[in-house]
Amino acid sequence: MPNVSSSQGSTTTAHAPETGKRRAADIAYDRIETMISKLEIAPGSPVVEAELAEMTELGRTPVREALMRMVSMGLIVQQPRRGLMVSTIDVMDHLDVIATRRVLERLIAASAARRATDPQRKALLASAQKMVKAAQRGNLDEYMAADQALDHVNHAACRNRSAVKAVIPLIVQCRRFWYAYQHEGEIAEGAQAHHAMASAIASGNEAEAARGADLLMDYLERFARRVIDA
Repeated sequence: MPNVSSSQGSTTTAHAPETGKRRAADIAYDRIETMISKLEIAPGSPVVEAELAEMTELGRTPVREALMRMVSMGLIVQQPRRGLMVSTIDVMDHLDVIATRRVLERLIAASAARRATDPQRKALLASAQKMVKAAQRGNLDEYMAADQALDHVNHAACRNRSAVKAVIPLIVQCRRFWYAYQHEGEIAEGAQAHHAMASAIASGNEAEAARGADLLMDYLERFARRVIDA
């Protein structure tokens, strides 16, 4: 794997709107999720609302709402009499995460191929190309930012809110898994898998789009198995 550099700019999660005025709770969610995904807040760490409000430069009310959303998706665990804690990473369970995500990603990709607008098809390809360029530079943060942008366009294009709501927690788990075990990964391979899926969706061919989603999940599964076997 090429050397990975770290950019300082913030990223936008796949479920966050990129235009219009955003709610403070959505901004809080993005900032906290990024810190958790990048392991700046380690798995198993206690979660202190006041500290997060200071770290995100937002009030405690939006932070509290963001934390409750994370509890509902399993990223944060609420323990009786012990408060909140960042969930740990279960390596063996990750294969089940990918298997479940595979079903949803096939549906989302096929729907996006059928329903995407021309600007969305162009945006998908642009994000995928940014992933390829970031991989060539070995910049994991830029790679992940482009990946999240691709997800956002793909999710908007598929117009299936139920599938998107179900897949987002799985994407977050995969993102955190990647940061935890990036030494076993190869971002150039990941970039090519994303580019193939984006190209298939942009072509409008539903069967090829579903196959592209399968190839992407195959890549993530190979990555997970390398971690398990290491």
